[in-house]
Amino acid sequence: MKKILVIGGSKGIGYETSRLLANDGHQVHVISRSLPDQKIDSISYHLHDINNANLPTVEGLNGLMFCPGSIRLKPFKMIKPSDMMEEMQLNFFSLVRCLHFYLPYFDTAQLGSIVMFSTVAVQTGMPFHTSIAAAKGAIEGFSRSLAAEVAPGIRVNVIAPSLTNTPLAASLINADAKLKAATERHPLKQIGSSADIASMAKFLLSNESTFITGQVIKIDGGIGSIKLL
Repeated sequence: MKKILVIGGSKGIGYETSRLLANDGHQVHVISRSLPDQKIDSISYHLHDINNANLPTVEGLNGLMFCPGSIRLKPFKMIKPSDMMEEMQLNFFSLVRCLHFYLPYFDTAQLGSIVMFSTVAVQTGMPFHTSIAAAKGAIEGFSRSLAAEVAPGIRVNVIAPSLTNTPLAASLINADAKLKAATERHPLKQIGSSADIASMAKFLLSNESTFITGQVIKIDGGIGSIKLL
């Protein structure tokens, strides 16, 4: 059994990953600004905004997953410098702050694992993604350097999804025409689900992936690698 902290685990991918981990018997702690609609009895919930002081102490960690993020798609000409700073604060600087706090609480007797999230738009240029691609690109570079620093005791990996059916992406697929257009852009003719991404996150946090670190793993229906003729 592992003790795993999920930051941003009340909805979407974070909630689904927490549920899978708890079902496997792991001790799961969730930090979020709100409680999930359906609490899971075996999970310890900590109501907290990670940008505020005094993060909750969780000792003896074996894993950490950082889920907070945003989807704000605008043409670059409409993006203010302050918008870029907000993206960096939410996606990157808050991650750095959490890791600074929680890394000393990892159980050094066991191999640990950290999972972060990026986007397929970092490695595949897409219009209107400049702010989110910049913030998530920072995470990808940061993760590789951190993986080198904390090896061999802790593994660090990143998941880079394409569009996924979560509350965060609701405005992008809230009409049949939007959903159809999104599915048609993917070679597999579907968009991702929380379960698709959560299964990979669970794998990376488990002992089944102990030879994997420093990787950015795309779960994107092929959109980042395949072009159909």
